Amino acid sequence: MAYTQKFQAMSDQAMARLNAVTPKQVDDLVANGAILLDIRDKEEHDKSHILGSINISRGKLEMNVEGQIADLKTVIICYCNANNRGALSAAALLDMGYENATFISGGRMAYDALARES
Repeated sequence: MAYTQKFQAMSDQAMARLNAVTPKQVDDLVANGAILLDIRDKEEHDKSHILGSINISRGKLEMNVEGQIADLKTVIICYCNANNRGALSAAALLDMGYENATFISGGRMAYDALARES
């Protein structure tokens, strides 16, 4: 998908601020208490998602996240299909005071590809 230059620049800046997790790290992090946060729209989540994830769409993240994740120290792993919305969401969570927000490098597609290899 082609993105506008401004959107891609914002996404790149967000990614530069964060330490992404690899798809291989996700299951261990979740087993140790991390929360998977699918920030795609509900329709995308309903179609397919990583098992155990919660869904708060990117457009409503800042309004709704505190009601679902109150602890600012919680490890939160944001994801979208690839990288951009996941990184933007994790950066927004950092700005809100969530200390351990990150995103999956390559997003759901990379996670699913790893699962297919196994």
